[in-house]
Amino acid sequence: MADDRIYLCGPLVAALGGRRVESQLPGRQGRLAFAYLVLNKERPVERARLMDALWGDRPPADPETSLSAIISKMRKAIAPLELEGRGSLRLDLPAGTWVDLDAATEAMHRAESASSMKRFHDAWSPARVTLHITARGFLTDLDAPWIDEVRARVEELHLRALECYGEACLAIGGTEIDGAHRCGRMLVGASPYRESGYRILMRAHEASGNPAEALRLYESLRERLTEELGASPGPETRRVHDEILRGS
Repeated sequence: MADDRIYLCGPLVAALGGRRVESQLPGRQGRLAFAYLVLNKERPVERARLMDALWGDRPPADPETSLSAIISKMRKAIAPLELEGRGSLRLDLPAGTWVDLDAATEAMHRAESASSMKRFHDAWSPARVTLHITARGFLTDLDAPWIDEVRARVEELHLRALECYGEACLAIGGTEIDGAHRCGRMLVGASPYRESGYRILMRAHEASGNPAEALRLYESLRERLTEELGASPGPETRRVHDEILRGS
């Protein structure tokens, strides 16, 4: 296991130099500031921007003094790592520091690239990496408006991973069809108007020898879209339906 690992998905965890430091950070505001600096580690963060991330429209009476106290305590907590700058701040993480959200994003790029080239065996493993990380949610022990924005992006990344992993399971077949069933159900449950989940689940039912259930699922989607949105299934979903109908 690498000495330097930071988990932004789930509760904040920071193992730096072989020791856990998140509990040494100065309270909730210290953890918020640390997480925000990790998320923006590629560029300096102005003090005003960091204050907004910590307090939004409800700053303390003297935000400059409060921020200086938080930064001073954070520097002590993460030493010998450095928090560079004064007017702007940048967390100088050691080369090779593993950040879970970065790993999930990079794995998703690899998975989707492999999937687009029909290399589904190559897409299977990185899609699972993204699924495992993003399933924990983003900074579940903290709250702030900027966290809500990132949380929504992480949730979307999770849905993309479900789609990619489900497609890979369908293409690989065999025992992986069970994985496609799970992905389809999870997609439909998490995003009921996202047709990709229905398509994966329909094809999984067909692959399991149950085309009638696939056709029933299509009808339930069609009825939901008609009644709730005044819409119809998209062309890709209709194509899957027609292929299953002809096959059955």
